[in-house]
Amino acid sequence: MKKLKAIDLFSGCGGLTLGLKQAGFKVVGAVEIDSLAVETYKKNHPEVEVWSEDIRKVKGTEILRVLKLKKGELDLLAGCPPCQGFSSIRTKNGKKEVQDERNDLIFDYLRLVKTFLPKAVMMENVPALAKNYRMGIFKKELGKLGYNLNGTPLILNTADYGVPQRRRRMILVCSRIGNVELPKGEARKITVREVIGDLPRPGKSGDPLHDMKENRDARIAEMIRLVPKNGGSRTDLPKKFQLACHKKLPEGFKDVYGRMSWQDVAPTITGGCVSPSKGRFLHPTQNRSITLREAALLQSFPQNYYFSLNKGKQGVALMIGNALPPAFIKKHALAIKKSLLAAQPR
Repeated sequence: MKKLKAIDLFSGCGGLTLGLKQAGFKVVGAVEIDSLAVETYKKNHPEVEVWSEDIRKVKGTEILRVLKLKKGELDLLAGCPPCQGFSSIRTKNGKKEVQDERNDLIFDYLRLVKTFLPKAVMMENVPALAKNYRMGIFKKELGKLGYNLNGTPLILNTADYGVPQRRRRMILVCSRIGNVELPKGEARKITVREVIGDLPRPGKSGDPLHDMKENRDARIAEMIRLVPKNGGSRTDLPKKFQLACHKKLPEGFKDVYGRMSWQDVAPTITGGCVSPSKGRFLHPTQNRSITLREAALLQSFPQNYYFSLNKGKQGVALMIGNALPPAFIKKHALAIKKSLLAAQPR
């Protein structure tokens, strides 16, 4: 039996593609504008044809020609349009969008849906997009094309779907050839200890993503040392070690300079995942931030997944933080695959 074919839009470093492949799809094409992400993607997925350019300039008919596909033949079009303008990190209480030209790239996704007319469509994004007027237009146009939205978009927590991380995401799954029975969340959670508890201490592992040294001034290093082990917070620090900005806003951003807990899932892994000033990104017991490799593992990437260091530590951190967790994608891709195979003539 031939594998079902998929295209990944806004592919980033390849988290979505990896999840699709783990579910049994053959990813034949990808579109991504960021050069570092493209370098990383190609290293991990060399068999995929990649369009490394602005999606607004990408012609769907050219993609079909290169991939030798006809309109309606593609099994799945999946992607995550840039969500920075809708992200709760950049918006006040997550209620108002930030004006960002990338907010309208969802319409280029829609343009390619109309060109490809895939059998199924999957989109993942931040929760705020679900209530944005752009999503209303997107859903209406999908309906006109004959897609069944399966009650989506839904707001889900990736921790319920095999990801060792608390991460609320919107997911839309639709099909024009049948209903997709979406997976149910699981009660059991994968903990931080299960994922990174057995890793060697950074420095001599042989993995550059795990061995990169931290540069901290003495005061910050001592402050980190004093944060209680296994879930401690900056609010537990002696007053003389509390930063001035935290004293002014004692109730704000309580997770910064906090430690992860061994027996819990990780907090949301963001582009600031290796900086304790950006969130609860301190190792549960060691006096340091989590490493790039630990961040990738907590996003459910395998330990051998390659990330280019050509733009340094922060470049990798951004790729990891912006990635779609493969384990979350896999669960939903399996449901789509089951529906598509059931609809095939016997």
